[in-house]
Amino acid sequence: MVKIKVILGGLFIASVLNAQNMKYPVSDKGKVIDEYFGEKIQAPYRWLEDDQSKATADWVQKQNKLTFDYLKKIPYRNQLKEQITRLWNYEKVSAPFEEGEYTYYYKNNGLQPQAVLYRKLTTGGPEETFLDPNNFSKDGTSSLGDISFSKDGNLAAYQISEGGSDWRKVVILDTRSNKQIEDTLKDVKFSGIAWKGSEGFYYSSYDKPKEGSQLAGKTEHHKLYYHTLGEPQSKDKLVFGGESTPRRYIMASVTEDQRYLVITAANSTSGNELYIQDFHSADNNIHKIISGFDNNYEVITSKGDWLYVQTNLNAPNQVLKKFNASKMGSSNLIWADVIPETSSVMNVTSAGGYLFASYITDVHSVVRQYDFNGNLVRMVDLPGEGQTYGFVGKTNQKNIYYSFTNYIYPSSIFQVNVETGKSELYKKPDIKFNPDEYISKQIFYTSKDGTQVPMTITYKKGITLDGTNPTILYGYGGFNISLLPSFSVANAVWLQNGGIYAVANLRGGGEYGREWHDAGTKMKKKNVFEDFIAAGEYLINNHYTSSRYLSIAGGSNGGLLVGAVMTMRPDLAKVALPAVGVLDMLRYHTFTAGAGWAYDYGTANDSKEMFEYLKSYSPVHNVKKGVCYPATLITTGDHDDRVVPSHSYKFAAELQEKQGCSNPALIRIETKAGHGAGKPTELIIEESADKFAFILYNFGIKNLE
Repeated sequence: MVKIKVILGGLFIASVLNAQNMKYPVSDKGKVIDEYFGEKIQAPYRWLEDDQSKATADWVQKQNKLTFDYLKKIPYRNQLKEQITRLWNYEKVSAPFEEGEYTYYYKNNGLQPQAVLYRKLTTGGPEETFLDPNNFSKDGTSSLGDISFSKDGNLAAYQISEGGSDWRKVVILDTRSNKQIEDTLKDVKFSGIAWKGSEGFYYSSYDKPKEGSQLAGKTEHHKLYYHTLGEPQSKDKLVFGGESTPRRYIMASVTEDQRYLVITAANSTSGNELYIQDFHSADNNIHKIISGFDNNYEVITSKGDWLYVQTNLNAPNQVLKKFNASKMGSSNLIWADVIPETSSVMNVTSAGGYLFASYITDVHSVVRQYDFNGNLVRMVDLPGEGQTYGFVGKTNQKNIYYSFTNYIYPSSIFQVNVETGKSELYKKPDIKFNPDEYISKQIFYTSKDGTQVPMTITYKKGITLDGTNPTILYGYGGFNISLLPSFSVANAVWLQNGGIYAVANLRGGGEYGREWHDAGTKMKKKNVFEDFIAAGEYLINNHYTSSRYLSIAGGSNGGLLVGAVMTMRPDLAKVALPAVGVLDMLRYHTFTAGAGWAYDYGTANDSKEMFEYLKSYSPVHNVKKGVCYPATLITTGDHDDRVVPSHSYKFAAELQEKQGCSNPALIRIETKAGHGAGKPTELIIEESADKFAFILYNFGIKNLE
């Protein structure tokens, strides 16, 4: 348990570490001025946007020295790291999937930097290593991004991410010999791999930004290519996109029956066009099925002439429809409903010759099995309230798999027979964590405008609700993403030490469909921040914690959430942890693929009204001189080419200049790391321990039992 000692006047052994005695690295101020609709905006730290400059590199080095010198002096930092490491050290296995003659699965023996891809003959046989990403680089910072198999399973193409970058390499293997068969493809970004037979595959990418700005350079026109095996990448055929059809995001897939090429094209993270090519048709043309970007369309599977499409067209919570592809190119395309919309958000998958509809019902999963005519076959029995993922597989599979988890239930794999509906435990982790010792409960609280918002609060049984419990409040609230219950080893250690972990399901997310998402976008974005503030106030008013023992945390869009809330309500929490955050709302759209986020945010160029709204909450532009902000540990990666690290750099410089009290304002910059995906185990453990240590230390907690 955490031992709490209340310190009066901010004094105790940490006094040498507080911000009043801390000499921050000098952040030179330039004289850059931007103008929006006649209003001039100072941009003194524009120079930090140059990720290639020596000045930025020196600034990063000095900031890291200051931060790690601070963290090293926290007496229980290593103790937390050891606790997380011990609990983390158990075998983790993914749900298996079938490709050709083999069944594949990922496994990490405990503390390996990256999970290894293994396989066995489906008919039985010994386990063998198929692909070990730990051999990609000496330091474990290169990871496996994705892998795709040809229809017969004899070929595979996998993507490598180096240092966490979204730019990928693609390696092609003969799975029978497990040998690379041709040159590596380079400069692939935001792409899947869609095989057409064994002759080649489709992939997507952008033109690489000019030398010197590969990380921050804007990526505008996505291009869909076809790569023919045996040919150099320079001869790959442009299939769709580019200058002729400029779209920001283009993705391709080929249906399991190898009959249809499916292309989705979009200019933002919400809404897409749909294009289909029937390889069996006489004209072999790519047909536009859906025009415009007002709604989302996703092809789930095909059966003969029919393609099954999930959409939110006139259905905010999603509906499954089908259309007859034999009528493509004519004016009378035939559509029919398959699975209707309900009051819960739906996501459909296909496996074993059936459709599986997973519903989010008050932030928990409910799963129903349907036939291809939309007739209900059965409800799928789940182990309890939590999140499921899986229910995918080949048409001829009779046994399929899904994973189940919640905040106190480590992810376990279950096998389902699609004909009988029998579900049984397939793989349970051997982890030294007893869920029976903890409580994880959902409550609903009232936001500023009266909206009821769900939050799940998790803690160890027996704690006293006296306002002194160390608490992490986590949120995201954007891009239609749903925060469903999920087990985390690091958070389990937080719970074991007597901490409370609370997750608020804010507007802007996808938990209650399109209306919930839209209620947290553009000129309604502040609803998200008000929801988060109300969550913190609920925890305080109900004595779970108090402002003195509350920390707020979030990453990416959640980093924006934390940055906005700590500048709007600096008194709400003692500690703030904005991770890889979108923190400069006036310029986010000028970097990498940021312009695609405009559906959620709007841009400062849209209108005077939109500019003023963004400026009113943009964290970089709302740090005020002399205000006492929470103790802040900003985290980012120097290879983050999704939310570029200059967002975090500029926010740190503003906080360090203007902080009005002894609370530290530090930035922790991971080198050879990106937005988060593929980060090796050791770095995840170290960062988690540093965050927990920083939180507890700034709560005034002297030691751990």
